Amino acid sequence: MNLRDTIAAISTPPGRGGIGIVRISGARTAEIIQLLVRLRGELRPWTATLGELLDPAGQLVDEVVVTYFAAPRSFTAEDVAEISCHGAPVVLQHCLEHALQRGARLAEPGEFTLRAFLNGRIDLPQAEAVRDLIDATTLYQARIAALQTQGSVSKRISPVKAQLLELISLLEAGIDFAEDDISVAPPGEILRRLEPVLRQTTALARSFVYGNLVRSGFSLAIVGAPNAGKSSLFNALLQQDRAIVTDIPGTTRDLVSESVEFAGIPVRVLDTAGIRETGEVIEKLGIERSYQAMADADLTLVVRDGATARSESENALIDRARSQGATIVVSNKADLPGYMSVTGEFRVSALTGEGIPELREAVLDQLAPRGELELQGGFITSLRQEQLLTEAAKMLEKAREAVLAGVAHEFLLLDLYGALQPFDAISGATTADDILNRIFSTFCIGK
Repeated sequence: MNLRDTIAAISTPPGRGGIGIVRISGARTAEIIQLLVRLRGELRPWTATLGELLDPAGQLVDEVVVTYFAAPRSFTAEDVAEISCHGAPVVLQHCLEHALQRGARLAEPGEFTLRAFLNGRIDLPQAEAVRDLIDATTLYQARIAALQTQGSVSKRISPVKAQLLELISLLEAGIDFAEDDISVAPPGEILRRLEPVLRQTTALARSFVYGNLVRSGFSLAIVGAPNAGKSSLFNALLQQDRAIVTDIPGTTRDLVSESVEFAGIPVRVLDTAGIRETGEVIEKLGIERSYQAMADADLTLVVRDGATARSESENALIDRARSQGATIVVSNKADLPGYMSVTGEFRVSALTGEGIPELREAVLDQLAPRGELELQGGFITSLRQEQLLTEAAKMLEKAREAVLAGVAHEFLLLDLYGALQPFDAISGATTADDILNRIFSTFCIGK
């Protein structure tokens, strides 16, 4: 793509709406606007101006509002205009097509954000956060992405990178003074400076476990014997009557799926058929799907009737669930007089709601415990960033071992520079064009 071109695209989702926006960015923005729209006032920076969108014959198509942002105080750091039309697809398409006829080029996916990055308006973590903000399905996801668009990830990483650069500078100075037999950086001092960098880098990389959960969500399968209260628990977790609940064993014959959020994290909850020995064909198919859901889920809740003793079949189901992944055994019906509390089982009553909030927290803690970084919102949500931080941590650990082994500073610096490169790649300082293209191609056109 030629980044000197003036680009245009429809920035609002396909379909009909009250308003639709065509965005233009580049050096010819003001010129194209003047040709495209008959303005009722002067086109002034950071001002909304009323105008009329015309067809090639000069006939009125729509009354629009043009908002103009002059470089460098715009999203892309170029001249930018946003034409707000009525949200009829035919009007938006007309506006875009005539912008292209008057000298603009159709924007590639993510090209507006790419230009913002290349022009120094945002760094690469902020650009990636823009995509996460667009894809957010919960308010918590949106808040985290908004923090990252404001540079929260960069603010976490920059001090660590600065400490690493200070250590590299110290060792470089020591090499410069080596012929004077001056030990600028003894091993103890190197370790004192290196270990905080290694510790913080490792913590940032590990925070991706929780960050990935926030960004992508997880699936939760509810399994158990008939009449253990699976569907009641399903409804309690959703806080709505989604699944049919009766006293008849085997009411649920197929998977029932619904989306909900736990502490702002999207969760796909699956209610499954009761697992038992049966010769009924339809019920057997439902049970097979229950086993498959248990295998595919990120976490399984094995629900049992807490008013009865645990059976051998329940023990076998619990063992199977644990062998396949994260599992919580839920002892339901805590409201009944004959309820028996068992160590290692989570006490709830789907009927009264007892233990349900605590169960939600236990699910999150089981999948991704939250440490200090996670609680402060300073976690990593990008797989690319996690892989680079892990690579940096490996090089820092290698450097630590080199210090303990008494390796010469020249060779130690190779490991430290090897750790510095992933930090540069996170911010985009040393990121190759093909990686940039891969990142921004996942954006929608118009962003």
